Amino acid sequence: MAWWRRGERKPAIESKLEDTLGPDGPVIRLQHVSKIFQGDEEDTVALDDVTVDIHRGEYVSVSGPSGCGKSTFLSLLALLDTATSGRYWLNGQATDRLKPGDRARVRNLDVGLIFQSFNLIGDMTVYENVEYPLTLRGVSAAERQARVDAALQRVGLSARAKQRPGSLSGGHQQLVAVARAITGRPAILLADEPTGNLDSKSGEALMEMFAELNRGGATVCLATHDPRWLAQARRQIHLFDGRMVDSPTP
Repeated sequence: MAWWRRGERKPAIESKLEDTLGPDGPVIRLQHVSKIFQGDEEDTVALDDVTVDIHRGEYVSVSGPSGCGKSTFLSLLALLDTATSGRYWLNGQATDRLKPGDRARVRNLDVGLIFQSFNLIGDMTVYENVEYPLTLRGVSAAERQARVDAALQRVGLSARAKQRPGSLSGGHQQLVAVARAITGRPAILLADEPTGNLDSKSGEALMEMFAELNRGGATVCLATHDPRWLAQARRQIHLFDGRMVDSPTP
């Protein structure tokens, strides 16, 4: 796992806010968080009064039936969306006090995202898609090449580096998204149904990689329906109708 090792660095944001957590606090803290989507006729409650801590180095799964709020939960953790009410601390910082540019910087430096929609850039090659977040960080060309080559090799896509996403199957596009997420060596890895487009062999290899990254120190938060991958996590969070519940709901 030498390719994954993160160097010591200062926090992404030098925050002077009063609402910060101590160095021994959780890497993620949600406190009474709700998310409501407003509609023309009625509102949709995606998350309802969720309070949870996730500590550094944990491997956490998020489960529940379709529509229970798993994707919204991960989007909030990834700073892609904001809560309607409640508070969220990431790496000890109150995220509601961060400016949009700071939110984007924290997300780029600290969080690896793997979502069902892939979000690949069609005009870029596979290699360029994986490299792009490193370019935004200002990583040197030599370091970018080393990291991208290692990530593509890790997911078995080295031979497809020059192809564009549109020429790939859904499973291969998923693996490109995985490579892009891990090439930045994030401290936090968020994955929403990452094996949904993969065959069983590729899915097993991907989940073993997640376990390996967790053993290397990454905090992993995984949303899935698959009982095999739920069991791999050290702790399970169960959602039902946007609320945290004590046990899985059929």
